[in-house]
Amino acid sequence: QTVRWHIELQPWASPTPSLNYEASRFLKYISTTQISCEHMNLNSLKGYSETAKKPWSICLDERFSLIHRIRNKQCRLYSLGLGNDDNQFELSMANSGCEVHRFDPSIKSAHIQEGRRLWYHRLSIDWRDPNPAIAAHKLHSNTKKLGTVLNEFGHQKIDVLKADVESAEWKILENLILEDVVEQIGQLVFEVHIHWPGFEVSGNDSTVVRYWYSLLRELELKDFKLFHTYKDLSKPQVFLKKEAFNASSCYTLSWVNTRWK
Repeated sequence: QTVRWHIELQPWASPTPSLNYEASRFLKYISTTQISCEHMNLNSLKGYSETAKKPWSICLDERFSLIHRIRNKQCRLYSLGLGNDDNQFELSMANSGCEVHRFDPSIKSAHIQEGRRLWYHRLSIDWRDPNPAIAAHKLHSNTKKLGTVLNEFGHQKIDVLKADVESAEWKILENLILEDVVEQIGQLVFEVHIHWPGFEVSGNDSTVVRYWYSLLRELELKDFKLFHTYKDLSKPQVFLKKEAFNASSCYTLSWVNTRWK
């Protein structure tokens, strides 16, 4: 298998590159679900009162594997965060029988276990592994690619990957696609930030939006279907530093891998 270095860029949305056309295509895309899911939170499991502050929606319909894996206590959630206090979703998933791993570079110890099913790891998931020459100087920088962590933990599959990584999500998603790690994941719940291009995403505005759109189309080509989209109106209404296109700076998107039955 040949290693891919770049994702396949989609054709421009218009005959000559235009931010207006790129933005309207992209925003329509992230606002339109591709598959319907009837059961999207843990309320549908017995004994839950869900008080999560954010709509981290997962698909618990019978036709997908997640609900069955939760019932059989075989489910695994990886949660990528950056010092975010709201861990209600992770606690709910652990209480419902999932093995939960939360990766957050801001926690105090390298690994902490809370209860039977919840682990905290002082690790930041990145789109590349650290350069050994540089890492030696920075003792505290503990960043790894998701594929590397899966290998080290001996995990073949993740039922749910949740990410709230403050604009690192685009490059992380690109890495998961390029290295085919995404195929080991059942559902993705990502907060995406569109107020600026994101870490190490370069190019003019229309190029950036075309890249975002192309990334999400690659997910679709790998049989990931968007089943929930949430526009966060509590965040600034900014799109690439402009108050334009009636966009929020932040959306929460959920996909299910339809190959995982």
